[in-house]
Amino acid sequence: MTGSDLGKAWTIARRDLRGRFVGLRLLIVCLLLGVATLAAIGSLTNAITEELANRGQAILGGDIEIAVAQREATGDELAALKQSGTLSETIRMQAMARLPDGSDTQLVELKGVDDAYPLYGRFTLENGKTVSAPARQEIYVTPALMQRLSLEIGDRIAFGEAGFTISGVIGDEPDRLSEGLSLGPVAITSLDGLRDTNLIQPGSLFESKYRLKLPATADPRAIGDQLSEQFPNAAWEIKTRDDGAPSTRRFIERMGQFLTLVGLASLVIAGIGVGNGVASYLRGKQGAIATLKILGADSAMIFRIYLFQIMAVALGAIALGLVIGALAPLAIIEIAGDVLPIKPEFSLYPVPLLVSALYGFLIAVIFALPPLSRAKTIPAAGIIRGEGRSWRQIDRQSWIGVGLAVAAIVTLAVGTADEPLFSASFLGAAAAILLLLAALGALIRWLASKAPRPKQPLLRLALTSLHRPGSQTGQLVVALGLGLTLFATLAAIQTSLTNEIRSTVPRDAPSFFVLDIPVERADEFRARVAETASDAEVNVVPTLRGTITEFGGQRVSELETLPEGAWVLRGDRGLTYSATIPEGSEVVEGKWWAPDYDGPPLVSVDQEQGAALGLEIGDSLTVSLLGVEIPARVASFRKVNWRNFGFNYVLVFPPSVLANVPHNVAATIQMDAAREDRLLSILPKEFPSISMVKVKEIASQIGDILDQMASAIAAAASIAIFSGIAVLIGAIAASRQARVYDSVILKLLGATRSQILTVQAIEYALLAFLLSLVALGLGLLAGWFVITQIFEFTWQPDWGIVLLTLGIGAIVTLGIGLLGSIPVLSAKPARALREL
Repeated sequence: MTGSDLGKAWTIARRDLRGRFVGLRLLIVCLLLGVATLAAIGSLTNAITEELANRGQAILGGDIEIAVAQREATGDELAALKQSGTLSETIRMQAMARLPDGSDTQLVELKGVDDAYPLYGRFTLENGKTVSAPARQEIYVTPALMQRLSLEIGDRIAFGEAGFTISGVIGDEPDRLSEGLSLGPVAITSLDGLRDTNLIQPGSLFESKYRLKLPATADPRAIGDQLSEQFPNAAWEIKTRDDGAPSTRRFIERMGQFLTLVGLASLVIAGIGVGNGVASYLRGKQGAIATLKILGADSAMIFRIYLFQIMAVALGAIALGLVIGALAPLAIIEIAGDVLPIKPEFSLYPVPLLVSALYGFLIAVIFALPPLSRAKTIPAAGIIRGEGRSWRQIDRQSWIGVGLAVAAIVTLAVGTADEPLFSASFLGAAAAILLLLAALGALIRWLASKAPRPKQPLLRLALTSLHRPGSQTGQLVVALGLGLTLFATLAAIQTSLTNEIRSTVPRDAPSFFVLDIPVERADEFRARVAETASDAEVNVVPTLRGTITEFGGQRVSELETLPEGAWVLRGDRGLTYSATIPEGSEVVEGKWWAPDYDGPPLVSVDQEQGAALGLEIGDSLTVSLLGVEIPARVASFRKVNWRNFGFNYVLVFPPSVLANVPHNVAATIQMDAAREDRLLSILPKEFPSISMVKVKEIASQIGDILDQMASAIAAAASIAIFSGIAVLIGAIAASRQARVYDSVILKLLGATRSQILTVQAIEYALLAFLLSLVALGLGLLAGWFVITQIFEFTWQPDWGIVLLTLGIGAIVTLGIGLLGSIPVLSAKPARALREL
């Protein structure tokens, strides 16, 4: 092959194409959808993660953050922190905001800040003014609190034993994202103002955070390690500016990876449409191919001519898809910016665009090579005589090319993934589904050829259409099967997430969580609730917070990476003690201690977290509580019902271990909803330190998050469904020539248009019925995997909606098939016979 040969091939390809993309529209649509989806998902994920990294200092509030639960730093600790850099201190806790007349209350996240706050970023009010800590008797609140309590600037509001004047409405709290989930609106006052409330008592649930601004040359990780070594028992949770919001980053990356794989699956599905489109296009060009061969063009020249044409169109579609995908985040940020965890700045991200382009190009190669190989091997005489069997031949070089492209896709998908095993499993499952549907198509053809011939002519013709020479049954099975599987999968995921939202608050869930009840006033609290609502059920539980510092002989600080699924090691966790097995728990291994146990410290561990930590009965587990390490031995493992909305704890100790540690108690109250408001107005006044959380408010926040996840999955799956429909259209287009021939012959024999359409309707209906059963199984399996393995929710689809969606999907695909048959019915016999 010479440069001259390539030049001739390109000249002929360009002149033959001349902007006429009629036969390659399907290729353009399929590649455009797939590449645009991948590019949009990759660009948006990169935009959010890069924004998190770029704003790490402002999000975290410093170069280093040291967080500690239920206490403030000691004098020695403060001195060491001040030596490391500029220090800013904040305290965060839940508290009840009250109107001065006690007419209304609201759970609030109360935050005290010092004069150095914020070290990075800008703390602004709604009017754009930049501020720092408010005066001692003043407070800034969010618009949500102003709205809920009908407040205005200058109004008074009380927390605990102190009153404050609202002097501003918060516009931007720079470290909001790193603070995590909030159970109520935010109110910010000074540290002195917060201490005036007397809400900070021994055992109160609050969190102190110390942010450091370091010199430009300092290494935050090294300083963090040094502080940990200097105070090994401090039970600090240390973060650096490189990972200011780790949970948000992990969620975005995991969701982005999942949606990327869904997009890749959509592109693979679209690839089948590419193959069908190319095959249909080349069949339409068979006259030109025959002419070129008669004029002396060899097989290699034919291959190059049409390869140039198809790759030129494919590259154009990929380029357009990249443009759409690159601009899509701009529209998403503008439309759904408030839903995103952080609103990123729009920018172009070359890496996801390059990866998307490579995926699109490789998919085009994989599915275009087989029909190109067939086109170059068919003899000119065979084309003129209309020999269909020659189109089945694929040479060895093409198979090698396809194999290399497949290997490149797998390498790219696995090599660029944060979790290679997960990506490989996903791709393997997608490939298995495609192979299963292809095998099913071959099986249907074989069964149709062996089945008894019905007496009804139309039914007999429909059955024959499934296996006759040139039949597109295999492609139709793959197209219909993919479309129906996607319908079933999406319905299963959506209904399961919907039911997850509905079941977030079980029927027997409590009305309130009440936090920070002084332990010495627990009996008084019970009595006051009983006076207000005699039918109320009150469950009081001791509550503390501590950090696991050692388990099974391993120091947590010495681990390079945390064990998979061991979320209990991330920061401080709730602890409690109980003489009896807590409500909602069941001992599954080991045994519970005696009610009057007074021996060496023991602990009962949640079964799932025990497995994640690799613990066994008798293993050691050490908890740091208020700066003191308490070593214990694992006495039992419990199965915890986390869905009952009660007080559930990973770690439970005997009373003899923790009863003398300063702490408060918490309570759940289950009562008639009609009396909730009265209780909410009475208790905060008589118990100023408490925080009352309405369970419905928690459920609403969880529901919003799940709704957002469902919308993201639905959007990605919708692209896959459109790709499946495109594949179906391509399969119909690829078989159009053979169907036109059949239609003309049947018309000459006296068949009416309605009879011909009925034959095709029966054919599609038979396929749709068989494939609906297969799609139901595949769709439910895929949905179960997404819900239980990726998002770790309960599998609870609505079977009625799943079946209804599948039925509608079958009708839609059947309708698309029949609409694609209209051009076949419109073919005029005389003209069609001249062209065949």
